[in-house]
Amino acid sequence: MQKLKTLIIKVIEATQRAVRPFFIATPSLSRLYYLLFDRAFGYEQQAILKAIIQYEARLGMQDCSSSLLRRNIHRLEKGLIMRPRRDIFALDYIEETVLVYSRSVDVGKYEHSDLAWAYSVLQEFFSVTDLEHPIINASFNTFRAVNFKCEGMSIPYASSKRTKHDVSAKQFKALCKSRRSVRWFEQKKVDKSLLIEALTIATEAPSACNRQAFEFMWIEDEETKQEAVKLPGGTAGFASQIPCLLAVVGDLSAYPFERDRHVIYIDASLASMQFMLACETLGLSTCALNWPELHKLDKRAATLLNLPQHKRIIMFIAVGYALADGGIPFSNKKTAEALLKHVESKKA
Repeated sequence: MQKLKTLIIKVIEATQRAVRPFFIATPSLSRLYYLLFDRAFGYEQQAILKAIIQYEARLGMQDCSSSLLRRNIHRLEKGLIMRPRRDIFALDYIEETVLVYSRSVDVGKYEHSDLAWAYSVLQEFFSVTDLEHPIINASFNTFRAVNFKCEGMSIPYASSKRTKHDVSAKQFKALCKSRRSVRWFEQKKVDKSLLIEALTIATEAPSACNRQAFEFMWIEDEETKQEAVKLPGGTAGFASQIPCLLAVVGDLSAYPFERDRHVIYIDASLASMQFMLACETLGLSTCALNWPELHKLDKRAATLLNLPQHKRIIMFIAVGYALADGGIPFSNKKTAEALLKHVESKKA
């Protein structure tokens, strides 16, 4: 029976290799290929459709935050710092922004710092734009009627006012070289306060229109952790002794269009790298655990962690105190010269 199964798999794989050149001729044929021979993208496509429906149903709101409000406030900020700044701008989205701001204020559990930021930027916008314009004037009146005030102003500022640092390139290079994928840990619990500190630093990572459509799920339950840590590839042999496991999850419902489906991976990865570097400064070591795009694994992870389909696993991160005599792969890195590529001129 096993030999027959192996033979069938080999025949299918040989058939796929033979027909692939035909199906790359056009995008439509490529889509047909995956419809006929491979379900690799089916689960992701279903997740994207569910996410768009979720976005539309909740008007861009996710739990205690709104990706729509965060995006639009960030767009206003970019308009405010434009050189030269126009007297009238944001006409195509200012009404929507004020309406979603008003709805967000009415949500009791909405994060206060986000509301304070939105209030500050909207206040600044209305103070520098032409209130005589009917769209801006109507939006201003709606804004004034919202029952929210805050002290301090979270508005754009000059580059010279950025937070100063005294980290040299040499010091930062040493930090990056110190951070290595650690797979052997002391059997010592990781304090939640250290995770919060590292995540506070991670939130400073850039994200598209400041949506920050990701979260770090701390898998505290030991039984669940032992099941989850076996899901990513490459954990065989060391999975059982990982003291702390985080699942980095991206929320596709923060985006109303298919074109943005990869943004969760970019933004969450930027934050994850910053998180891992922050852990290194706090005496913690980490290992990013690869998460392949396999729909069977996605379903198992979603069931285990109680995730709706539109919330996608980006990666898992093992966290803990490195075992002093635990081995570290040398992992030779590419040279900078090999990485830096020049764009060839199109001129003859």
